[in-house]
Amino acid sequence: MDIINQRPGLAALVAFIAGLIIGLVVLGWGLFPVEYTGADPSGLFDEYQATFVRNAAELYAFDNNQDKLRAALQGWGGDAVACEMAQNSLDPADRQRLVAAATIVNSTGCGSLAVPGVAPETQATLLPGVVATPPATESAEGGSGTLPLLLLGMLLLLLVAAIFYVWNRRRTLMEGTGEDDLGYDDGTLGQKAGRPTYTRPGAAAAATTAAVASQPTPVPIARFRTVFTRGHDTYDDSFSIENANGDFLGECGVGISETIGATAPKNVTAFEVWLFDKNDIRTITKVIMSDHAFFDDALKAKLAPKGEPVLARANETIVLETATLIINAEITEMDYGHSPDLPDASYFDRFTIELSAWAKEGDYVAPPSVGGDEEDLLNY
Repeated sequence: MDIINQRPGLAALVAFIAGLIIGLVVLGWGLFPVEYTGADPSGLFDEYQATFVRNAAELYAFDNNQDKLRAALQGWGGDAVACEMAQNSLDPADRQRLVAAATIVNSTGCGSLAVPGVAPETQATLLPGVVATPPATESAEGGSGTLPLLLLGMLLLLLVAAIFYVWNRRRTLMEGTGEDDLGYDDGTLGQKAGRPTYTRPGAAAAATTAAVASQPTPVPIARFRTVFTRGHDTYDDSFSIENANGDFLGECGVGISETIGATAPKNVTAFEVWLFDKNDIRTITKVIMSDHAFFDDALKAKLAPKGEPVLARANETIVLETATLIINAEITEMDYGHSPDLPDASYFDRFTIELSAWAKEGDYVAPPSVGGDEEDLLNY
C-alpha cells in the first residue's frame, strides 16, 4: 500500500500494463484466440479469385440460379474479376459464361467488352435462362469491424488521460506550493499559490485573526537556528524569547516527534515545532512530517494528537501563533536518508530550521486582576 500512496501515477501505469498483458496476450491470444469466419474472396490471391469466379460462372451455367451467383460474386468486385478474365480468355464458351455472370451481378455486363458481334444489351441472353434482373440491395455491413477498434481506441485514450492526470497531480503535490495544496492550510500560507484553498471547519475565524495579526514589527525580536543530523538521538532544542528590555515573553523549540524502524541511530520521520506564550494558556504545536509519514494514514493518525500535520518541504514557512507571539519557522535545509529496509523519503538525514519570533501589537489586553493589585492582596 505504501507504493500506491507514494506513487499513484506509477501504480496506475503498472496496473494498466499488467491488464494489457493479461487481456491481450493471456486471454486474447492464449485462452480465447480470434477466429475469423465469413470472409469474402477479396482476401484471396488473384489466381484463387479467378478460380472462384470461374467455378461460380460454370455453376450458374449448370443450374441458372441467379441468387446463388450474386451471393458468390456481389459485394467484393467479383463482376470486375469476371470481366477481366473474359477479356483474357481465348475460349468463346468460357468468355460467354464470364460475361453473363458479370451481367447478372451488375446488370450492365462488361461495357465495351463483349462477344464479337453481340451488343452489350444482349449479353445476358448468351446463356439459357439469363435475365438481367436488378441485383438485390446489399445489406449494410460496413462498420461492424471498425466499431470494436473505435471503442478500444477510446478506452486507451481515457486510460492515458487518467494516467497523465494522476501523474501531473502527484508532481504538483511533490513540488509543493504551500500547505493549501494538501488541505491543511491555516489561512496564512494558502495565499502563495493564488488559488482557492480548503479551510477546515471552524477555521474561518482563525484565518481572519491570522490575517489581522500577520503584520508584525519590521524586525523580529529574536531569531534562532537549529540543525538536526542523523545520530543526534536526543535532539530537542528550545529557546527563550525575550524583548529588548530582557523581559521574558515565552519559549519555542524543535524536537523529535516520531521515529521509524528499530535501528540505531534513530530514523526520525517527524519533528515537533512548538511555541509557548506566557500570556496564553495554550502551547501551539505543529508536526513536520516526512513524505512517507504524511501520506501514511496510520502514522498520520497516530501523530494527529500531537499537533497539526505539515508536509516537510524545503524553503517552506510554518506559522505558529499565540495571543501575543508569532513564530515563523522556515525549513532552510532538508535531506532524506536512504535505506533498503525502509521506504523512500521516510526519515531525515539532515534537517535545518530557522525560527523568527515576532511580537503582536495592539491586539492583546491583559485580563483584569481579581480583588485588586498584588499589594492589596498582601495587605489582608
